[in-house]
Amino acid sequence: MNYLPAILTVALVHLLAAMSPGPDFILVTRNSLAYSRKSGIYTALGLAFGICVHVTYSLVGIGFIIAQSVLLFSILKLIGAGYLIFIGYKALKALRQTKTTENRLREIHLEKNKALRMGFLTNVTNPKVTLFFLSVFTLVINPTTPLYIKLIMGTEMAVATFLWFSLVATVVSHPAIRNKIRNVQHYAEKGMGVLLIALGVRLALSSSK
Repeated sequence: MNYLPAILTVALVHLLAAMSPGPDFILVTRNSLAYSRKSGIYTALGLAFGICVHVTYSLVGIGFIIAQSVLLFSILKLIGAGYLIFIGYKALKALRQTKTTENRLREIHLEKNKALRMGFLTNVTNPKVTLFFLSVFTLVINPTTPLYIKLIMGTEMAVATFLWFSLVATVVSHPAIRNKIRNVQHYAEKGMGVLLIALGVRLALSSSK
């Protein structure tokens, strides 16, 4: 298959990007620890839906317009930064679990739609992801590449995103791991809240270059 090397290259580049610590990773980790494995997996699904949006507008050229427009990039950047800061603030306000409520909270899941929405908005409003997809579709993929090949690449990236972050949620929420960090979970969540706020501030202050 003539396009197999390009498909594998895109898959590898995207996987490495997905595995790099960032807002997506921190959000899935936070929801898996603060709520449940199910909540983390639904968050991962929301991230995958965000990837589908990036792929779609990259295919029709909107990604290029966003990347070239300072105003559009700034608006998207501020929306994404504001949302990360909001999530981080909510994490900082999380109440410390007491032994009385610990068992009850263990069975509580973040609402499915809320987890999906958090994952989707965190990914789709990140302009750095926009620039990543623009780079992939303009530098790695040849302009003559058939549409169905691009769709295969896009589908692979969405599926890989879901599988990777579902793995993260599964590992983080494993009883053995949760038991070890239970005593410091409150501080860990606050720490992730600080990281999310820091990422939001960094995103707000970043440029399109």
